[in-house]
Amino acid sequence: MDFILLILGMDANAYYMARCYHEKYRKKAYLIGKNPIWFTHLSKIVNTKYYPNIWNEKELLKILDEFYKEHKSEKILLVGSTEYYITVISKNKEKLENKFYFNYPNKDIIDILTNKELFYKTYYNNNIIDLPKTIYYNFDGDIKIDFDYPAIVKPADVVTYKHMEFVGKKKIYKVESEQELKEVINCIKKGGYKNTLIIQEYIPGDDSYLFDSVIYSDTKGKVKRITLAQIGLQEHLLNLVGNASVLINGYNQFDSTEKVLKMVKEFAESINFTGFGEFDLKYDYRDKKFKVLEINPRQGRSSYYLTHAGCNLIELLEKDLIKKEDLEYEYLDKEVLLSFVPKNIIKKYIKNDEYKKKALSMWKSHINPIKYYKDNLFKRKYILFRKDLRYYNDYKNGYWKNE
Repeated sequence: MDFILLILGMDANAYYMARCYHEKYRKKAYLIGKNPIWFTHLSKIVNTKYYPNIWNEKELLKILDEFYKEHKSEKILLVGSTEYYITVISKNKEKLENKFYFNYPNKDIIDILTNKELFYKTYYNNNIIDLPKTIYYNFDGDIKIDFDYPAIVKPADVVTYKHMEFVGKKKIYKVESEQELKEVINCIKKGGYKNTLIIQEYIPGDDSYLFDSVIYSDTKGKVKRITLAQIGLQEHLLNLVGNASVLINGYNQFDSTEKVLKMVKEFAESINFTGFGEFDLKYDYRDKKFKVLEINPRQGRSSYYLTHAGCNLIELLEKDLIKKEDLEYEYLDKEVLLSFVPKNIIKKYIKNDEYKKKALSMWKSHINPIKYYKDNLFKRKYILFRKDLRYYNDYKNGYWKNE
C-alpha cells in the first residue's frame, strides 16, 4: 500500500525518520521546516522546503493544507519531530485527520508532558511511576529546598524556553550550593524567562545510571512496542545535556527489567497515551528504583535504535495507521549499540568499566542515526567527519561532567 511521508522539522530526529522511510521503501520523505539544518539540508534522501513563518500555528495549518492539495491523490503519513509540531497536529486533529495519517496523544496529555510543572504536579502521587523530589519556583520569595545539594534546575515551560537565546543559557543546570542556585535563577530571569522553574534533587550516579524506554501505543491507547536501553554517555554540551550519545538496547546492569517495563506500560495505558513516547529514567541505587525524569510525547533523538532492534518506526506507523493491522505487544530486547560519538570517546569518558567493555565489544555493529551509507554527498560526509573531531573538544571542555 503506497504512501508518502511528510515530516515537520529539520533536526536529527527528522533525519532518522526520513532514513527509516528510505531504508524500507527506497523513497524520499518530504521535510518542511523554518531554516536549513545540515543534518537534512545536505541530504539526498529527502525533499526539503523552508517556511520562515512556520512557527505560527495558522501559517503551519495553511502550509499543511497546501501540501495536501498538491498530494491529495496519495496517502500522506504525517510525522512531527518537535513538541511544537506535534502540539499543533494534536490540537487540530479534527481539521487534519481526514487529510493525513498520524498518531499523537490528545493535546491535554501533550500539554502536561511538555510542561514540567504540570507533569510533576499531576503525576507525583500516581502510585505507578516514581519521580525525583521536586519544588517549583516562580521568581518570588526565598528558595527553600528539602533535599541536599547538588540540585537540578530546569525550565517548566520547555517549548517557550527552547526558542529563547541569552548569555549563560543551558538546557539543564546542576548547582552545588544555595549561592550557585541563586546565581542560576538570576541568569535565567535576566534572560527573559518568566515561567516556573523546576528545582529537583540530583539522583547520584554517572551517565550509565540513565535509561531510555521508547513505547508505541496504538490509537486505542494500548502499548504495542516497548524498549529499555541503558545509556553509557549523554551529551555534555549546553544545549544537548539530557540526550543520549551512547546507549545499548536490551542491556541492564541494575534492577529487574521486567519491573521497569511493567511500570512504563502500565503508566502509559493508565493515561490513554497514543503514538510514540520516550521515557527518560535514572536508576537510584539508594532505594533501587527507576525514577522518571521526563516523558517526551514523541520519538526521541536516539529512538532510531528501534529499527535495528527489529521495528522500523515508519513501517510500524504504516501497519497501524494505514494498513490497520492488529498489532501484538512486543518487547524489543535485541542488543543494539547506538553511538553518536567516536570509539575513542567511549574509551575515555565512559566511567562504568563493565558497560565500556560491553560497548567496545559491540562497536563493529554499532549504529549512528545521522550516518547513512546511502546518503553520501561529500560535503555531508565532511561535516560528519568534522563533527566527530569536535566531540573530543565537547567532552574535554563540556560543562556537564560524567561522575
